[in-house]
Order: sequence, then C-alpha cells, then structure tokens
Amino acid sequence: MVNRKIRFMVAKPGLDGHDRGARVLARCLRDAGFEVIYTGCHQTPEQIAAAAIQEDVDVVGLSCLSGAHRYLFPAVKKILVEKGADDIAVLGGGDNTRPGFSRTLRRWDKSHFYTGHDLGEYCGLDQ
Repeated sequence: MVNRKIRFMVAKPGLDGHDRGARVLARCLRDAGFEVIYTGCHQTPEQIAAAAIQEDVDVVGLSCLSGAHRYLFPAVKKILVEKGADDIAVLGGGDNTRPGFSRTLRRWDKSHFYTGHDLGEYCGLDQ
C-alpha cells in the first residue's frame, strides 16, 4: 500500500457566499499535511459530488451558514452513495446557532464543526 496525503475537498453548497470559514479550514488542513481542493461558493450538490469523485478525494467538508444545510448536506451524501462513492467521508460545518443544525448532521455525517471550533484540534495540529 502506498502512503499518500489524505485528499480533502472543501465545498460551499447553495447560495451561501460566506466563505471565510471554509477558506480558513482549507488552509488549516493544508498546513496539517492534507492535500486540499477548494471548490468555491455556490456549488450544487451534484457539482460537489461529481468533483469529489473526479478528484478522488477521501473527505468532503461542506460549509453552510445559510440554514440550507438540512437539504444540501444530505443531498451531497445521497448522490455520492448513488454513484458508488459511499467510501468518501462527508463532514459538515457552519453556524451552530441555527435550530436543528446539530440534529441534522448527527443523522448522516461522520463529524461536524462549528463557528468557533478549535481548528488546531480539528485539523490535528495540537498533536
């Protein structure tokens, strides 16, 4: 087995254009040794899933501050599963003050991160 960097794609689904947190997370992950692909804002679930498969990523990190995570995050996961890419881990993050954010994420994802989360801990930089 060949050791390689973990490929992590950061994506902003939907109409949410607040991408500072996603960019900070991408940089933190890069600094921790991950290979990072950032897709930018305003991506559809279909675009995100297609990019994840095409880029052969190990993890997709979704960021949403608009409240549309209830639809968008599960839609990305569903498309990945339908396309046979259920081995790609999906993480979600965004504004933890939105009602139901945590509950929605616990239903389907591997992990989640919030506004104000300790990025050093999240990215493994504290080890």
